[in-house]
Amino acid sequence: MTNTLDRLAPPDSENLASPGPVDTERVADLVGQLLAALGEDPGREGLSDTPARVAAWWSGFLYPEASVAPTCFTEQHLSGQLVVIGGMSVWSLCEHHLLPMNLDVAVGYVPDGEVMGLSKFGRIAQRYAGRLQVQERFTRQIADEIAVVLGNTDVAVAVRGTHLCMSTRGVRMEAARTTTVQAGGRFESDPVLSQQFLTLATDRWRAA
Repeated sequence: MTNTLDRLAPPDSENLASPGPVDTERVADLVGQLLAALGEDPGREGLSDTPARVAAWWSGFLYPEASVAPTCFTEQHLSGQLVVIGGMSVWSLCEHHLLPMNLDVAVGYVPDGEVMGLSKFGRIAQRYAGRLQVQERFTRQIADEIAVVLGNTDVAVAVRGTHLCMSTRGVRMEAARTTTVQAGGRFESDPVLSQQFLTLATDRWRAA
């Protein structure tokens, strides 16, 4: 287990850290220029405060809760139990088109003497969503960080995404959904455990 964990990329490596700081004055100026280039009057009522609002949104989006300190609890008697946390929905931005994507996240893990506070799974997902993203990388980032925090590679993450870059441009397929899965440890080697996780993780998606 130790060797596998040593190979995991640190959570904020390979250009994964949150960007910043946001130059809100410059962003507001650029938004004003964009509105003008689109044939709008940035000074008219209804648009006069739009550049500042957009700049404030970018600053907030790129800086969700910056620090996550997951709390783990010793629970030796739970070793071997499958734990699945689902229904975590976050918004991110596709880095290719700067269009929103809604990401529905499910996490599964098998405790090895420790469990993590449930709310921390959602906070980890929110932190990695708060940046320009691709769904495949987002899925792996969550799995890697949880494995490092728990000191346990028996972690799986499934994400179903709805991408506006696919539904509102190009092929314009509104019903298209993208599913990504990152599995480690026993979820890779045990097909029964993997299937149990996927069944529980996708049950909500099938009902939607």
